[in-house]
Amino acid sequence: MNCQECHDRIYPYLDRELDPTEVERVREHLDECEGCESTLVIETVFLDRVRGSATARTAPPGVRERLILRLRSDIGPPP
Repeated sequence: MNCQECHDRIYPYLDRELDPTEVERVREHLDECEGCESTLVIETVFLDRVRGSATARTAPPGVRERLILRLRSDIGPPP
């Protein structure tokens, strides 16, 4: 795995979206590459701060209802 391939997989890696084989490939590259390991640390801190800044787990009912209505009107009726 090269650095670009590793960078392309950083977020899926952090979000646990990779299959075990890809996880192992990313880990191996991170063990060998200080630059990519630094990127991982920076992205981990970034995601932790973003997650920590959330004030609510779900949108307020009014916002959710408006969003659902908007999505339904954009998509149209079911077939």
